Amino acid sequence: MIVGKPKKQRDLFESERSFRLLVEGVADYALYMLDRTGLITSWNVGGQRIKGYSAQEILGQHFSRFYTETDRANGKPARALRIAREQGRYEEEGWRVRKDGTFFWASVVIDPIYEDGRLVGFAKITRDVTERREAQLKLEQMQKHLAEAQKLDALGQLTGGVAHDFNNILMIISGSLHFLKKGSDGNSKMARATAAIEAATKRGAALTNQLLTFARRQSVNPQSIDAAERIRAIRDVLETGAGSALRLDFDFGHELWPVTVDVSEFETALVNLVVNARDAMPSGGTIKIAAYNVAARVPKARDYVAISVEDAGQGIAPDVLNKIFDPFFTTKPVGKGTGLGLSQVHGFAHQAGGTVKVQSELGKGTRVVILLPRREARSCADKSNVVEMGGSGTVLLVEDNPEVASVSASLLEQLGYTVRRAPDAETALLEVLSGEIDLVFSDIVMPGKIDGLHLARRLREIRPDLPILLATGYSEAAAGVRGDFPILRKPYEIQQLSQAIANLPR
Repeated sequence: MIVGKPKKQRDLFESERSFRLLVEGVADYALYMLDRTGLITSWNVGGQRIKGYSAQEILGQHFSRFYTETDRANGKPARALRIAREQGRYEEEGWRVRKDGTFFWASVVIDPIYEDGRLVGFAKITRDVTERREAQLKLEQMQKHLAEAQKLDALGQLTGGVAHDFNNILMIISGSLHFLKKGSDGNSKMARATAAIEAATKRGAALTNQLLTFARRQSVNPQSIDAAERIRAIRDVLETGAGSALRLDFDFGHELWPVTVDVSEFETALVNLVVNARDAMPSGGTIKIAAYNVAARVPKARDYVAISVEDAGQGIAPDVLNKIFDPFFTTKPVGKGTGLGLSQVHGFAHQAGGTVKVQSELGKGTRVVILLPRREARSCADKSNVVEMGGSGTVLLVEDNPEVASVSASLLEQLGYTVRRAPDAETALLEVLSGEIDLVFSDIVMPGKIDGLHLARRLREIRPDLPILLATGYSEAAAGVRGDFPILRKPYEIQQLSQAIANLPR
């Protein structure tokens, strides 16, 4: 018995020593004890590494010094000890403060310590999980961006499909209207009616054009341009859109890189942004329009030309900001906007291979920046804008929609052409091989294994000298044309059709 007791004490001492060394040696966790009031009674190397205090500095201090001023004012440290005492454990994540005043995101556990049924203090474990939290926030942000992209893609699929069918309807209305105007014979009521129909048709065509641009299914006519020159060219249009109460301030960087865009969509996007800026400043002010180069900051990144439109208006609320590119979403009063302006800007920017960014603060204004990829300048010979109303020869019209085919054939016949019709690409190939065809005018989207674009390529192999004009209301396949074949957008009028044929290479 006498010999055993010292051994038992030695074993207990060694056990306590080993445990103390273990606790004090843990570097990834702050492991320390508190007394019943929250004063720190022990400290380990992990506490010093995470929070910056040495044992001499922190022992005897209250653990509330690790909390933010707001948390201390709200009584959070005392509440944590009370919950640990009453519920047997306290666990949370939140901001904590290091010795140097910097913040870190902490995972905290507090357990009450009892001896003979009496509370003697608390064991506290703190872990720095800032990196984990940042990674989680980035993941959530990526998931949010993915969900937003999927939503926009779904909207694009819907709007693209609707606009495609609607453009064919507008083509029939527009073409038929041409005959009504010819037969009005000066009748004032008929003239007013046809004028109203014509205005509505053009408005419908503009709306579908915006829808198709958002959906990125518009067939575009890309050109290499100097952005500053194009903005200067439409300055009068922009000033008209802004109104007399606002002033436009232009700021262009030196030697802007060329960009390749559809000029019409580029100008429409600018007008939409200026109109939005105008509506955000009903009391007047200045709209700043700038264009400048944005050089790549890392190897292999792309150079961009930035086009920014900035106002000092009402700003956009944070909960609305992620919805502004949705088609038909608008914060304007009923009748003041279609909700398609910013969706057109979004579609144009991405269709051109770029993107669009928005910065806004309530009461301080909004800045929208379109980033367009840098392109090498391409020399393009200007084509004549003269409309030739007299044509000759045989045109093979390839169109699967009978109503659209009938209208298009009538327009071609009025221009002086003999028209032969084919409902699909396979029939068109046979017509070209068997007959004397001087020109092929084909829709791109058609049923069957061969669409209009593939038909044009097959014809180019068979008859390289045969002029080919394509038409479409929209087409994903049109993205692959890349200037190989001219494209006429639906709905088109007889003047546009005549000009497109006159500009064909022969």
